[in-house]
Amino acid sequence: MLSLKLIRENPSILRTALEKRQASTEPVERLVDLDGKWRTAKQEADKLKAEKNSLSLQISEAKKKGASVEPILIKTKELSERINETDLRASALEEQMGQILTTVPNIPHESVPVGKDESENKEIRKWGEPKKTSRDTKPHYEVADKRLIDFERGAKLAGHRFVVLKGLAARLERSLISFMLDLHTMNGYIEILPPFLVNSKIPFGTGQLPKFAEDLYKCEKDDMYLIPTAEVPVTNLFAGEILDEVQLPMHFCAYSTCFRREAGAYQKDIKGMIRQHQFDKVELVKFSKPEDSFAELEKMAKDAESVLKKLELPYRTIELCTGDLGFASAKTYDIEVWLPSQDKYREISSCSNCTDFQARRANIRFRRGNKPEFVHTLNGSGLAVGRTMIAIMENCQDENGFTIPKALRDYMRVDRVDF
Repeated sequence: MLSLKLIRENPSILRTALEKRQASTEPVERLVDLDGKWRTAKQEADKLKAEKNSLSLQISEAKKKGASVEPILIKTKELSERINETDLRASALEEQMGQILTTVPNIPHESVPVGKDESENKEIRKWGEPKKTSRDTKPHYEVADKRLIDFERGAKLAGHRFVVLKGLAARLERSLISFMLDLHTMNGYIEILPPFLVNSKIPFGTGQLPKFAEDLYKCEKDDMYLIPTAEVPVTNLFAGEILDEVQLPMHFCAYSTCFRREAGAYQKDIKGMIRQHQFDKVELVKFSKPEDSFAELEKMAKDAESVLKKLELPYRTIELCTGDLGFASAKTYDIEVWLPSQDKYREISSCSNCTDFQARRANIRFRRGNKPEFVHTLNGSGLAVGRTMIAIMENCQDENGFTIPKALRDYMRVDRVDF
């Protein structure tokens, strides 16, 4: 969430940021209008309170002289009622401003390229040479169906966009999770296994609520949500706390099953495992001092890329333009793995610096000197496990099956999987 003070002092900053994001500036105009009314109400309340204080002195003087204070008491009562009404009006205006702020996205960092949508994202590096295309590779959902990935029984158990992994496919999923966690913990991340159900304050802290409520699965009776990513509980580990400066930076990695309704994905990636309601992911989360957060973002992207390098999967890294940035992000790198069956790169990780946007919502601060400051939070996939499995099935495919990358063979205990 953005600072109301920033908008009060320089609303043009937010207006420009929304324009860069290709978003409406209407929230700025509403905030400026409400803030003007709030200032008027506060000034009126202050004037009334000063008048009431003056009457209190008059009552004291009248009593000393033995004069009647009844007329002054009547006027004091009237002033108290007007003060209460004015304070309530100011509070209501402040609440309205707070509600609007919860729906306003983060301000893009100055280094983010300005663009209207994903077509204007910028490729910044590429690794590995794609060796296969759709001419010599079958889609994962064709070659692995039934024996390894059972879409039919997944749909029978839970509906569309659910699958059942069987045999070596289930082992590959488990192996990838262990491999990713081992790699990241060796790189200094602390492993976390968080709850997969959280209370409603938690997705508010990371920005999923209230704006993206329709994409979350909610347990109505308990007011609990299934997490859409481990970013949600891990970022909130220190909600409402003040950390010591010496604790920063902190790096965490976490495996979780993720649950998403994919409300805006109708008719997208219908076939296969590209877009599921339930999927596994290893997440990277960092807490940083403000001056270090963009350097930490660069390191996080490289850490996510290291998984693909170890697995020898071709990928490219994209810097998102302003029009394609996520709600909470100030700067994002998408890492895209090559999928031969689609003849294109597809997102497998998104690494973002959310600056103090989430920290303000969750009230996560650190103490440097006498005044607490908001931390900067970062998150990234390290990686999406199902999509990594797909990339292996397709990039390492031959006419009879696919080979297991060397880095995974100690986990899988086999060198290849036959269809």
